[in-house]
Amino acid sequence: MKSLLVILILIMIVPAETFAQKKSGITLRWQIAAQLPASPGQQHVLGFAGPVAGICNDVLLVAGGANFPAGMPWEGGKKKYYADVFVYHIKDNRLALLETTHQLQEAVAYAACCSTDFGVLYAGGENEKGISSKVRIIRWNEADRKIITEELANLPIAVTNAAMTVCNNIVYLAGGETVNGVSNHFYCLNLKHRPYAWKELPALPVPVSHMVLVAVTKEKRPLICLAGGRKKNADGISDLYNGFYAFDIEENKWSEKKSLPWPLMAGTGIAYGASDILLFGGDTGKQFHEAETLAQAINHTADTALKERLIKQKNALQAAHPGFSKTILLYNAQTDEWVVSGEMDYPTQVTTVAITWKDTVFIPGGEIRAGVRTPLITAASINHFP
Repeated sequence: MKSLLVILILIMIVPAETFAQKKSGITLRWQIAAQLPASPGQQHVLGFAGPVAGICNDVLLVAGGANFPAGMPWEGGKKKYYADVFVYHIKDNRLALLETTHQLQEAVAYAACCSTDFGVLYAGGENEKGISSKVRIIRWNEADRKIITEELANLPIAVTNAAMTVCNNIVYLAGGETVNGVSNHFYCLNLKHRPYAWKELPALPVPVSHMVLVAVTKEKRPLICLAGGRKKNADGISDLYNGFYAFDIEENKWSEKKSLPWPLMAGTGIAYGASDILLFGGDTGKQFHEAETLAQAINHTADTALKERLIKQKNALQAAHPGFSKTILLYNAQTDEWVVSGEMDYPTQVTTVAITWKDTVFIPGGEIRAGVRTPLITAASINHFP
């Protein structure tokens, strides 16, 4: 077991050290834009992972999500799912929360979501009932100051921790975890044509969840780009991916591009300019793999004393989690290269989404350490230099 961990650590560290000399031509200026409030009935602000978030009618919607209000999961704490919707507008160059509270039709977390011309669309996800195939659009009605929800066609399969993006009013959904494993399915939904129906596209290069999916344009050709992610396996040890792929919409096929410098999962990303991509940190998987290895050993031993020691070791590992990678990566589509573009100023938020709004990137909530959520909405303005 020790030798396996050493190999994994070397795989993670060596590429990072050799790669770190490359730098991009942009800087990001970070600030705390707002703080999510406590949910009704809760005295403490805990934050949420896996929220539904996006822009609609000049407001930022942050909805749903999950946390552990009664203790960490390794301490027996139960995950709680939420349906609250928080509505923010910009006031005096900062986010301001509108007083009215709103609710989704049901609690949901880890749904794939994106901003569209028709509202914030979210698909799949999970709650106490299990994994969902539901697809909905939520809109902010400024006149009535309320949330309007529209039901769309269900996904062909129920998925959670999938990824979604939009290009020319066509929504693309990739991968995700299912009740039976990890999906390699790739679907699209044309929001310009009714009745809505999901169309299956060529399968992903690998079954994957917890990846970043971004739409870009290269040489006037629209591409859907997939970065990183992971695949949970039956033996309990996940495959962690550093792969990067592009789906050419016109040619209807995937191609492999320059890989990420290291495995990366559950991070966030945006299209930068017409054809480039920014990834904001993420989980490189070191502690994640160590915890999986310990869990596997726990499940395979009948020795009660050894099992107790391994459980304590795993719990201590998760309790001492240092947080996630703070490195920001920039992909240049013209050169097919990844370069470093600085670091996050605040603890890296994973299992959430990055949203571009008014020339600023907003990242609401998310997980900052194993089991720990943040209520912060961070924001970054992008400055370019030669």
